[in-house]
Amino acid sequence: MASSSHEAMHRIFQKEPGVFGRAFRALDLPFPEPTAVSIMPTDLTETTPLERRVDTLLRFDTENEGSFLLAVEAQGRRDRAKPASWAYYTSYLHAKYQLPTVLLVTCQDKSTAVWAAAPYSVGPAHWPMLTLRPLVLGPHNVPVITDVRAAAQDIPLATLSAITHSKDANADAILKALAAALKTIDRENAEIFSELTEQGLANSPALKTWRELVTVELSFFRSETSQRLRAEGHTEGRAEERAESVLRTLKHRGIEVPEAVRKRIVDCADLETLAAWVDLSYTVKSAEELFADYDD
Repeated sequence: MASSSHEAMHRIFQKEPGVFGRAFRALDLPFPEPTAVSIMPTDLTETTPLERRVDTLLRFDTENEGSFLLAVEAQGRRDRAKPASWAYYTSYLHAKYQLPTVLLVTCQDKSTAVWAAAPYSVGPAHWPMLTLRPLVLGPHNVPVITDVRAAAQDIPLATLSAITHSKDANADAILKALAAALKTIDRENAEIFSELTEQGLANSPALKTWRELVTVELSFFRSETSQRLRAEGHTEGRAEERAESVLRTLKHRGIEVPEAVRKRIVDCADLETLAAWVDLSYTVKSAEELFADYDD
């Protein structure tokens, strides 16, 4: 229930969890090497009718320093309601699993990354009860990988670099290095990382460059698969699911939904707008408040 770029920004950690530690070594934040990594359930829904889901949740087991949870959230823009949700996720996961919890936020623009990294405190200013300090990956700290050899040595990190820097001046060089590096690995993984890259570049000028590189250099790429993923029926189905999620959440919270509001939600076909409304549906005080940022 999110845009393709949103999906790619956290799914890459499902495909290759080790990219988490490698990305942060450059920031002098060394995490112990895991001996095992498990994909955890992402459903944080309570027994009461309130649905909350983290994008990706992983459990890292290490040899000497125990285990910890990594919750990954892909954030496309500033959202004043998100820090409270992130604080909830972190506290809930710690309480449920009794494990240290790390929140990682991935962003594709520096301003959003800087905003996401700011500490968020719960409680009065003179006595904060909880302070959230997310780890953030964005254009300001993810390495720019334009060397083919470096890209081939770490395909997942090179993919993350391509997605994160999709709006940078270096985007074409990063994509060319990644395309060349994908030729050095097996077909199945090359197809997976090709698809993740295409999803992550959605709605960016770099997407055209990537498709041209795929067509010319990556003959193994299954264009039919991508076409099916972007097919109109698939998009319509996801839009309907998101609209239903918004209406269901508002209903469970006891918020009245006028017919005009219901129609606007159901008729909306823009997946990113619907994703924003899904997030807002947990916090708004009236149904009309969903549209506050869209009716200026």
